[in-house]
Amino acid sequence: MTARAMNETAISDRLSQLAESAQGDTVSLDWILSQLHERAFGLFLLVLALPCCIPFLYGIPQIVSLPLMFVSAQILFGRQTPWLPARLATRRVSVEGLHNLSRRAGPSLRRIEAISRPRQAQLTRAPLDRVVGLALVLFSASILVPLPGTNTVPGFAVVLISMGLLQRDGILVIFGFVLGTAWIATLIFAGATLVSLIKTWMGF
Repeated sequence: MTARAMNETAISDRLSQLAESAQGDTVSLDWILSQLHERAFGLFLLVLALPCCIPFLYGIPQIVSLPLMFVSAQILFGRQTPWLPARLATRRVSVEGLHNLSRRAGPSLRRIEAISRPRQAQLTRAPLDRVVGLALVLFSASILVPLPGTNTVPGFAVVLISMGLLQRDGILVIFGFVLGTAWIATLIFAGATLVSLIKTWMGF
């Protein structure tokens, strides 16, 4: 299949094709990146963020959060194609996990595809995509917070923004931006409240 044909394939179908083409028990993040062709930025962010949407999942979100941050930073700085250093590129995910991800995420992705369309597309192109890149870095970083369930909301935010970038749908980008920003604000408020309570308890 040519890169152009892949670029025209529905996102949910492309995710299924990715899982079907995987060989062996595990594949590297570099292999996944090499399969995505023209839609690499959006699809790679999507593939990495989808596992983070699973509540109370530990381990995988922490594995993918650094590559998420690294690729998001490349959008921020205007890079045209994503790249991973060897230390991140060699991280491996199970092929079974890819199949499970495709099966579980497929229906939700198809629902998003059904309602999305190119609109407010300037939010998905330079120079405004730099702002989107900054937001993605912050949302990806918040996945690292070592608290129960903290990966789910920022994971959804990154998925929405990734779908928006892929579909050239600025409205989806806005929804993801609002969701992720509200989450960051909640973390900051909760942290400030906790510090205040600790200071009160210790008599400061």
